[in-house]
Amino acid sequence: ADIISTVEFNHTGELLATGDKGGRVVIFQREPESKNEPYNQGEYNVYSTFQSHEPEFDYLKSLEIEEKINKIKWLPQQNAAHSLLSTNDKTIKLWKITERDKRPEGYNLKDEEGKLKDLSTVTSLQVPVLKPMDLMVEVTPRRIFANGHTYHVNSISVNSDCETYMSADDLRINLWHLAITDRSFNIVDIKPANMEDLTEVITASEFHPHHCNLFVYSSSKGSLRLCDMRASALCDKHSK
Repeated sequence: ADIISTVEFNHTGELLATGDKGGRVVIFQREPESKNEPYNQGEYNVYSTFQSHEPEFDYLKSLEIEEKINKIKWLPQQNAAHSLLSTNDKTIKLWKITERDKRPEGYNLKDEEGKLKDLSTVTSLQVPVLKPMDLMVEVTPRRIFANGHTYHVNSISVNSDCETYMSADDLRINLWHLAITDRSFNIVDIKPANMEDLTEVITASEFHPHHCNLFVYSSSKGSLRLCDMRASALCDKHSK
């Protein structure tokens, strides 16, 4: 379960996420430079650990879906929180990572333990204040993108428009909107009408870092195909 199956830096290199065969994601944070060792930047310590995926069972196909994390992708940071996508063979999840180092105290209607006070005892109003506390890293699931793939998901890639991402399995590539979990658009489908004619499978896919309409995917034949989503809705015929 502890064998690492994927690693991914965030865009600044400050955080490093690793996924393992047990469905866990461990995030490491780079330590700041010290005056004694100004060139020692290689020290990464554990920042947060959470269980991303659990083992599942597909009753329709009588298949066990293992929890192993296949890919992790960070989303470009928009605010103080960090976001990442993680996927196993079937289900993609969006996670939000936030820090808390202050807590509010002095509520009017609640005591320190969070229980409601007897309203008859409240005689004056006070303004709650923020008090410093030990740093807490909270990881919360924001979206679950399920039922989009028949075959095993091998890669995910976030688009430069920061609104969409794509996921690829052995025979198809789907385009998702980060805010919509119940539908995706098929942009590549190499499944033949007769599966006996199958000669290649998709091995990986990646968006262009700056042009949101371009993406590339590789196949088991050792070829790379560059596709342009402006040319057609279904990119089975590659551009180059």
